[in-house]
Amino acid sequence: MPHVVIEYSGNLDAEIEPMTLVRAVHAAVLSQPVFEAIGTRTRAAPREHFLVADGDPSHSFIAVTARIGQGRSLEQRQAASRAIMAALHEAVRPIYESRGLLLSVEVTEIDSPAMTRRNSLRERAANKEA
Repeated sequence: MPHVVIEYSGNLDAEIEPMTLVRAVHAAVLSQPVFEAIGTRTRAAPREHFLVADGDPSHSFIAVTARIGQGRSLEQRQAASRAIMAALHEAVRPIYESRGLLLSVEVTEIDSPAMTRRNSLRERAANKEA
């Protein structure tokens, strides 16, 4: 874990490469010692229908949500949020400096008792090591 979703306004399609965002954010997540690589998944999705601020069609946004398992301290969650924001901002710096662009990162805990999951990656990784 974590599960990371990058949503971005569709008016950025001509200016960004989604995999660039995915790679930058994924690397920032993996740089945090409280997260395991084996369960981390990062994905991006454009949002075609959106309004930002006063509705000016040139305004845009990128919102990152990282859903994590319970048990990390507030300081660990804040550090993860700051690392993700730094990587995101660097990846889109030219766009940020040229137009109205709202960036946000939210690190939230998953309600673990209500979550069901399965993961064959751990077993496959153990088999590779053997």
